[in-house]
Amino acid sequence: MSGCVTVVGLGPGDPSLLTGAARLALDGAEDLIGYLPYVARVPERPGLVRHASDNRVEVDRARHALSLAASGRRVAVVSGGDPGVFAMAAAIFEAVEHGEPGWRDLAITVEPGITAMLAAAARLGAPLGGDFCAMSLSDNLKPWPVVTARLEAVLRADFVVALYNPISTARPWQLGAALDLAAGIRAPDTPVMFARAISRPDEAIRVTTLAEAPAAPADMATMVILGASGTRLIPRTGKAPFVYTPRSVPGVA
Repeated sequence: MSGCVTVVGLGPGDPSLLTGAARLALDGAEDLIGYLPYVARVPERPGLVRHASDNRVEVDRARHALSLAASGRRVAVVSGGDPGVFAMAAAIFEAVEHGEPGWRDLAITVEPGITAMLAAAARLGAPLGGDFCAMSLSDNLKPWPVVTARLEAVLRADFVVALYNPISTARPWQLGAALDLAAGIRAPDTPVMFARAISRPDEAIRVTTLAEAPAAPADMATMVILGASGTRLIPRTGKAPFVYTPRSVPGVA
C-alpha cells in the first residue's frame, strides 16, 4: 500500500518543544486527524485536509485514519504530549488488531513527544528522579475499582505517582477520592504538585502538601504529581521551591 499513518506527539504546547521528526511528519501529511484542540495547534497549509473530532471517539478516529491510508493517503494522527501515553497510538493499534486485514500491511509510525508528566517534572525540578509511575484517573475506559486498586498498590509501594486526567466537568469527584486514598497511606506533609498547561500562556504551578491538596484547583489540563516518602523540597526566597526525588531509597546507604 502506498499510504501511511504517522501518529504524532505534539508535546505539551509550546511549538519549540515539538520534535524535528514530528514536524517533518506533519509537513509531509495530506490528512490531519485528531481531537479538535490538537488539530487546531497545527498550522493550516495548502494541501492539508483537517479532520477534527470529539474526545471520546478515539477508535473511530483511528479507523478513519487507517481507511484513508489504505486508499493511498499520507495521514498524520495527532495527540498532545506523547501519543503513546493515554493517547492515540494505542487506539490506532487496537483498530489494526480488530479491523481490516490489509491494515496490518500499512506503514505505521509513532513519533514521540514530550508528555505532560515530563514537562511538569522539568518545571518543578526532578520529582520523577526516583521510581515513579503514571496513571489516568479517568474511568471512561476502565472501572473505578480498578483505578483505586492500582492506585493503592503504587501508593503502598512508595512510587511517585503522576496522575493524568485528574478531574473534569463530567468526573468532578475522582481526584478528591484519589487524594483521600493517598491520605490514608502517605504522610500529611507529602509534597503534591499541580502543574497546569505547562509551556502554554496560561501555565500555572502549585506545590502543596497532601493535607492541603484537596483545596487546590485542577482541571483536565492539570498534571497532579504525588510525591513519595523521599521526595524533597528545596525552599527558595520569593520563588517556588525546587522539588526532587533522590534516586536512593531513604535509610539505605
